[in-house]
Amino acid sequence: MYAIIVGGGKIGFYLARTLLDDGHEVLLIEKDADHTHRLEEGLGDVVMHGNGADVRVLERSGIGRADVVVAVTGYDEDNLVVCQMAKRKFGTKRVVARVNNPLNEDTFRMLGIDATVSSTRIIYSLLEEEVGSNTLVCLAALARGRLEIVEVSLSNESPAANKAVKELRLPVDCILMSVIRGDEIIVPRGDTVVKAGDAIVALVRQGGQESLRKAIGAS
Repeated sequence: MYAIIVGGGKIGFYLARTLLDDGHEVLLIEKDADHTHRLEEGLGDVVMHGNGADVRVLERSGIGRADVVVAVTGYDEDNLVVCQMAKRKFGTKRVVARVNNPLNEDTFRMLGIDATVSSTRIIYSLLEEEVGSNTLVCLAALARGRLEIVEVSLSNESPAANKAVKELRLPVDCILMSVIRGDEIIVPRGDTVVKAGDAIVALVRQGGQESLRKAIGAS
């Protein structure tokens, strides 16, 4: 796999190092000249100086044969421009963007970005799971964010507790994938009874998370 990474911060550096260690071909593009020299000390000749949002720089990077372009700068606007140019002008198969402001995630998805990564969103979800302030945690996004795999924890107050799956009033386009009960993983069927303390893993269309939470999470 040939991966082009735009943005030589810590995320870009360690992603490049990990991919190289796994035997992949990598090019890391960094626009700050001094920082480029420092990156070269740690990564060697896989670092290129230039603005990854400049079409001429992307052409020099050999983007036409890239399997994936990852934009991980500290600026959402730059990451969006890089990914859109890669996708629309050069026909890159897959583009991934770092999203610093989680409010921008929907915009990125609507504009055709294959995958977005928001460290803010991930950390927030983990905090909510830890303190129990939210019973629904997003585990993964599929189909450019149009589908999500989520985990819903059932409390004693859950309207779904002690009910069979066939009795649950689930939102449209929601599929229950598994029930996690302690160390046991149960494939849910119509007569499977879910209990307080269970964790339900479900596939839900974007926008249906709140309906799912109300149907089987805490009220």
